[in-house]
Amino acid sequence: MSTYTMTWDLDSLFQGGSHSSELKNYVQQLEGHLDALESLISSFVSPAGPDDTEALQQITHALQVAVKELEEFSAFTSCLQAQNVNDAGAGQWLAKRSELGARLNNALIQLDETFVNMDDDVWTSLLQQPSLKELSFVLDERRRKAKDKLDAARESLINDLSVDGYEAWELMYDRLVGKLAVEVEGRSLSVGQASNKLDSPDRSVRKEAFDQLQKAWQNEVGVFSETLNHLSGFRLQTYKHRGWGSVLKEPLDYNRMRADTLETMWEVIADYKHAYIPYMKRKAELLGVEGLRFYDVEAPVGKTDSTKSFQEGAAFIIEQFRKFSPEMADFAEMAFEKGWIEAEDRPGKQPGGFCTSFPDSGETRIFMTYSGSPSSVATLAHELGHAYHQHVMNDLPVLNQGYAMNVAETASTFAEMIVADAAVKEAEAGEEKMTLLEEKVQSSVAFFMNIHARFLFETRFYEERRKGTVSQERLNELMVEAQKEAYMETLEEYDPTFWASKLHFHITDVPFYNFPYTFGYLFSAGIYAKALEAGPEFEERYTALLRDTGKMTVEELAWKHLGVNLEEREFWEHAVELCTADLSAFMKYSEASKEG
Repeated sequence: MSTYTMTWDLDSLFQGGSHSSELKNYVQQLEGHLDALESLISSFVSPAGPDDTEALQQITHALQVAVKELEEFSAFTSCLQAQNVNDAGAGQWLAKRSELGARLNNALIQLDETFVNMDDDVWTSLLQQPSLKELSFVLDERRRKAKDKLDAARESLINDLSVDGYEAWELMYDRLVGKLAVEVEGRSLSVGQASNKLDSPDRSVRKEAFDQLQKAWQNEVGVFSETLNHLSGFRLQTYKHRGWGSVLKEPLDYNRMRADTLETMWEVIADYKHAYIPYMKRKAELLGVEGLRFYDVEAPVGKTDSTKSFQEGAAFIIEQFRKFSPEMADFAEMAFEKGWIEAEDRPGKQPGGFCTSFPDSGETRIFMTYSGSPSSVATLAHELGHAYHQHVMNDLPVLNQGYAMNVAETASTFAEMIVADAAVKEAEAGEEKMTLLEEKVQSSVAFFMNIHARFLFETRFYEERRKGTVSQERLNELMVEAQKEAYMETLEEYDPTFWASKLHFHITDVPFYNFPYTFGYLFSAGIYAKALEAGPEFEERYTALLRDTGKMTVEELAWKHLGVNLEEREFWEHAVELCTADLSAFMKYSEASKEG
């Protein structure tokens, strides 16, 4: 068996970490390219006709160079911050990233205004020219979105103020969370390490971790309610001045999906998820408790020998990927061999997991804390799915690589499904198979209930925030109300401070960082069903779908590659039924286990 390192290699990108002279030189190069882009845009005048494409070609080329380098720099700073939250140098680079991001956004605002002022017929003809046609979706999307915004001067002002306002509240939240520590089982742990204890098979450990985390968050809810209120206030004021009535406009535009698609998805879930009520009761029985508490939801229900070392987990993932896609397996193997994955369990790391792309290097990096549990193996597969998605798009124009979060979660969840299914099939009948089936059912509960609670909370929070600051007590109430509704009153205890502990509520670049997860889960379920039907030949279709994610709406993507209408119930019902099949299998095995 191959031996892979559990710490990533960042020096192959920029040697020296946050004190890297290579990084400093790269940023200087980026600033020069931003200068060139700003100069081209400031001298740009609307084309006289459809054949007058040279100036716009120069701009799109310069734009892609700047975007590629800024994303490379941004990804590296994210990695520095994640691997060591106490790295002061990383904090300085994060501030620089915000500054350069604001510069690029201001240049784009000026470019967008030129787009908006172009004659419609000239614009349409221009995008049909061979030199620009490949970027037509992205450019037309920019023009359409710009029409919904303020004039360039006011948009630039908002953008400049956001660096030390809007964006700064997120940075403050991250800094404060990074310094939190709790004591569990006599050890001082970061909140990320303590959160990993919430799926411990030992209920006393789960309870201790939950209680200690609650104390930690409760001690800080005052400041976290400030960061959330100010961040959301900035967002709402921006929406008000743009004339946007719905807080869902920006996240729907960002995810390239229609409101009808989102509404239909949630309606189908609401109609079907009552099937999970007996499961929640059965799980409580299997855990030997009268009713589930929030910290029981992700607990394993039985014993399994499926704990895997990092090396075993890597080998298992590669093996299962290979059964579906040799290219996907080869990519995963390369990621392990080249040290693209940070998985070590150590203090000082940021909580959670992510995959980030380096478009200039053509590489990716994965961040997580690996524990060896089935859920940890699933997370590793999940992040490798993200990485593979980027890998198959590396040869496309950078502007066509900008896929949204909902389709990003499709590739990752698809990879996770491959591994989870394989684990169930390889398990011996009885308790181990039941336990692994329950891991799959847990995923449905997470996407149908936990994510729905986040969506309900955030929707209602913004309704109240429009009227003024929302107190920490009311934030707790809104969170519990949302959880009770989403979990259908099946829990005995909820998590009132979840709004403080979940960093997704405090992210500025992706508002409503919740419903895309559920979309991705169900969309990938539909894709997975197609893959099982088609066999090996589906690999090519899957790759083609991924490559189109940066230049289509999700409705167009689904129709072209799957032949389905996402605004109708049929697709969503079929996807949810695939999930409830796992539920039925679990209930069957758990009943047999109880009788045995």
